[in-house]
Amino acid sequence: MKLPRRTMPRPRSLTPADIAAAALQVTDRDGLAALSMRTVAAELGAGTMSLYRYVRDREALERLVVDQVLATVDTELAPRTSWNQQITELAERMRNAVGAHPSIVPLLMLHRHASQEVKRCAEAFLRALTEGGFAGEQRVIALRTLVSYLNGALQAQHLGPLDGPGTNAMAELPRNEYPLLSATARVAKRLGPDKEFRSGIAIVLHGLECMRQND
Repeated sequence: MKLPRRTMPRPRSLTPADIAAAALQVTDRDGLAALSMRTVAAELGAGTMSLYRYVRDREALERLVVDQVLATVDTELAPRTSWNQQITELAERMRNAVGAHPSIVPLLMLHRHASQEVKRCAEAFLRALTEGGFAGEQRVIALRTLVSYLNGALQAQHLGPLDGPGTNAMAELPRNEYPLLSATARVAKRLGPDKEFRSGIAIVLHGLECMRQND
């Protein structure tokens, strides 16, 4: 008696959302250095070569991760609010989104020209700056300054938070040798991350306002 031929089940189709979610899981759990076609395929329970049907290379994976995170940022702002209030609100929303996945911070600048979501957020910042009267070179400098602050603040919060061991170590430095550094660290230990971020963005915006008025 001839037995019927058994057919192997077809592998399920993947979507960009499936791949992005798996890539983000790998990055969150194991760090950015662990992100690869192989690790993402393993996360999905798929073969590495099959992943190439959907994603070209690691750079494409990185863009998917960035877009996955920034897609949660709401760029719609309340009407009739000042430009600096709009900037502050946008920066807070980006901080909240990226702060939950701090390993991706280096990717924000690396893929700023290719990520749809980075470009969407940048356009929102530029709209607020334009409403504030920034144009030409001023607008370029203003956007770059904001981006630099936001990326730097996210890196600092992730790698060297004020409530972390680094601050504690500096607070214990010999006061006769490092009087200012140890005193500053003792104050820093009591400064929460929200106040740190909001005070910093306020300083940046004040500086941009001065530039706009004096140029």
